[in-house]
Amino acid sequence: MSTEGRPQQNALDRYFKISERGSTLAREVRGGFATFFAMAYIIVLNPIILGSAKDMYGHQLDNGQLVTATAVTAAFTTLLMGVIGNVPIALAAGLGVNSVVALQLAPRMSWPDAMGMVVLAGFVVMLLVATGLRERVMNAVPFGLRKAISIGIGLFVMLVGLVDSGFVTRMPDAAGTTVPVQLGNGGHLLGWPVLIFVLGVLLTLALIVRKVAGAILISIVVMTVLAVIVNAVADIPSWGLTTPKWPGNPVSSPDFSLVGQVSLFGGFEKVGVLTGVLFVFTVLLSCFFDAMGTIMGVSDEAKLTDAEGQMPGINKVLFVDGVAVAAGGASSSSATTAFVESTAGVGEGARTGFASVVTGALFAVALFLTPIATMVPSQAATPALIAVGFLILSGSITKIDWADFTIAIPAFVTMLMMPFTYSITNGIGMGFITFSLLRLAAGRGREVPVAMYVVSAVFAFYYLMPALGLT
Repeated sequence: MSTEGRPQQNALDRYFKISERGSTLAREVRGGFATFFAMAYIIVLNPIILGSAKDMYGHQLDNGQLVTATAVTAAFTTLLMGVIGNVPIALAAGLGVNSVVALQLAPRMSWPDAMGMVVLAGFVVMLLVATGLRERVMNAVPFGLRKAISIGIGLFVMLVGLVDSGFVTRMPDAAGTTVPVQLGNGGHLLGWPVLIFVLGVLLTLALIVRKVAGAILISIVVMTVLAVIVNAVADIPSWGLTTPKWPGNPVSSPDFSLVGQVSLFGGFEKVGVLTGVLFVFTVLLSCFFDAMGTIMGVSDEAKLTDAEGQMPGINKVLFVDGVAVAAGGASSSSATTAFVESTAGVGEGARTGFASVVTGALFAVALFLTPIATMVPSQAATPALIAVGFLILSGSITKIDWADFTIAIPAFVTMLMMPFTYSITNGIGMGFITFSLLRLAAGRGREVPVAMYVVSAVFAFYYLMPALGLT
């Protein structure tokens, strides 16, 4: 039997601990592809959000340059997370944070000033990791709340999938109703795109039930092909952000002009020291806890945590996340953070950083093949989020002590506030505050770690900032 190539494979296996974590190279590759397809929309969406805003001088960022900045930063940081952090977590420009940058920071200063504040927030995150404070905060979270964060993320990604696919839509203000969302369009499921999503969900779940290897990736590929055929035959007017159509010119040239266009302290001259600090704090808080929740949820689902719910080597992961925040600002693509869509790769079987290497490599390829990378419609990719949401929920719901109301109620608040406020950070913040207050009310205040009290106070201040006139 030939042994040609075996030493290289063994070295790869040892470095990423593929066999040790019960995975295979094939699973890691499938997981990397699944995660990429589930989050490739960010290459299109982030430029739309940032490119639609103007800074205080009326300047707008170029869409083509933003595409390059978004893809190159996602590629670099995801590769870094794979090689250094060795976890199946992909990173890209954070939704929510990019809106803060576009709507709160940029109108009060120049774009380089705004991105400089993002870089500063990344430096603070790295400082918190270096001092051990970030790990202490994560370790202070009780086991029940950790599981609730995982469940909340599961519910959140399910809602993201339903909304992005068009299966659930926002109720227009003109309707004059307090009901915020509705089924499809006007309460009805209409059109081929929604049908593609429904068929994708059914196919994904059927493959999972039958324990077919590569269920999620198979579904994404099959539904993309079907969507391309349907679009060619029926000429669908709108699929949302991405139209499933083979591009006339699949190759595009990246434009790196925005990379490095940063002014670290220029924003403080425009808005003052106090307001500038509060801006950095706002970006920091969102990046810190969004990433924390995602890292905890994904690592738990990937079985990378110990009996206490803590992940060995977490500091490396947290430090890379801090680097990612700063890198996003440095490239002008806004703060980069861990993506909940990484659960799609975990659902495919990914357990190591090699899956992130694959995802990062695909983002690098997308720099030159963006038209192809963005031809997968959300209706073909989002069924993965529905399936993964269920898998997370079913694996964690029974591990919470529902008999202890001081943990059950905060867990309930955490898992519901994430989808209902469309924010991982809000779910964590409200859960932490509720936990600290209920333990105090029950006379069990000494059982609450000091770090939990500090973080709860920080969140309370954050929520009170508008009332105090600090925003």
